[in-house]
Amino acid sequence: MNKKLLILPLIALIAFEACRNDKKSTEETETVQQEIKLVSPDFNADSAFAYTKTQVDFGPRIPGTAAHQKCADYLVAKLKSFGALVSIKGEPTKTYDGKTFQLKNIHASFNPENKNRVLVTAHWDARPFSDQDTDPANHNKAFDAANDGGSGVAVILEMARQIQQKQPNVGVDFVLWDLEDYGKANDETPDETTWCLGSQYWAKNVARNGYKAMYGINLDMVGGGNAQFTQDEISRQSAPEVVNKVWNIGSEIGYSSYFVSIPSGRLVDDHFWVNKAGIPCIDIIHYNDNSGFYINWHTQLDNLANIDKNTLKATGQTVLETIYREK
Repeated sequence: MNKKLLILPLIALIAFEACRNDKKSTEETETVQQEIKLVSPDFNADSAFAYTKTQVDFGPRIPGTAAHQKCADYLVAKLKSFGALVSIKGEPTKTYDGKTFQLKNIHASFNPENKNRVLVTAHWDARPFSDQDTDPANHNKAFDAANDGGSGVAVILEMARQIQQKQPNVGVDFVLWDLEDYGKANDETPDETTWCLGSQYWAKNVARNGYKAMYGINLDMVGGGNAQFTQDEISRQSAPEVVNKVWNIGSEIGYSSYFVSIPSGRLVDDHFWVNKAGIPCIDIIHYNDNSGFYINWHTQLDNLANIDKNTLKATGQTVLETIYREK
């Protein structure tokens, strides 16, 4: 028997199967792409990274410093350039160590006449000390705060840029909190009131004047590598429908490794005070009960080198998609 004659049909059969499998793989990829077709604009992670860098380049944005003032001016100008109505709200505010600073919450609104609104927030100040650094010699040193502050603000700036180009069906308000991160390390008060001074002021003064939103989303440490956003207790208890909506959308559009359906403990972040003001609000924050906060939290290593564009993309695209799906 001529073995060559058997081999030729076999090769042809293998080639046919390979072509069929390639076609099947292509069709499956196209199907997946069709299934996750976005209604929101494409969130540009390169742009968000550049906004993070600009903030870091000012230096640590510690209240009372020139870097803090220069960054405030930049954020106001940038948000205005995107067509938002921008204002600064605040008052002289005392921190736990007896110092007083002029609080500067930065507000930006799109489509202010629309009664259906979504609130998105992040803090823009930097903590004055690296008290979680592994080297005690660094504990009184300032740090870049690229992730813990800078990343959430950068995501908001890129979202604002996209909203200018394509308006969603709802009004959107952004608030950048000041004096969020100037808290006592071992604050044992029930609601950790030495932290989140900007959102506390907002809840007592701004929200009390009748501000309404369907819900709120707070962003905190949303640019670190291998980020996991768990579902904290306050978010789950105060805004369960919002948690489900955002995490489901994140998973649906390809970011299930970031938006993990894992419950975590009670975190008093800015969303706590937004909830106190009557607006259901969740926290998207890099935290896990087992490992704690982002690995470089409040250390010298919270710098631009440790910002991951993939995490910025996952966060920004998920929040944009959530907003643009509102009717």
